Amino acid sequence: MRIVCCDGVSAECENGDQIERVDLSLLGQQPTGTWVLVFLGAAREVLSEQRAAEVRNALIAVQSIMQGDAADVDRLFSDLIEQPPQLPPHLQNNN
Repeated sequence: MRIVCCDGVSAECENGDQIERVDLSLLGQQPTGTWVLVFLGAAREVLSEQRAAEVRNALIAVQSIMQGDAADVDRLFSDLIEQPPQLPPHLQNNN
């Protein structure tokens, strides 16, 4: 969600038409326009605009699949389609 206005440890945030009051206790006060990852009413992480778009697209894809419409979800993962799968750093062989 994007912060619309902030008053200390809470902020009014928007995601499209959805507006929600969000707890900022874990992140502290943030400037207007900051993108944050929100879970259960609390901001958990500050996101770049690009990362926020990727998360939003993934959530849209999940919602589409849950509604039985998986025909066009590949376009929502354009950041992953052209990349070969990679192991996380802790599982890679670092010889």
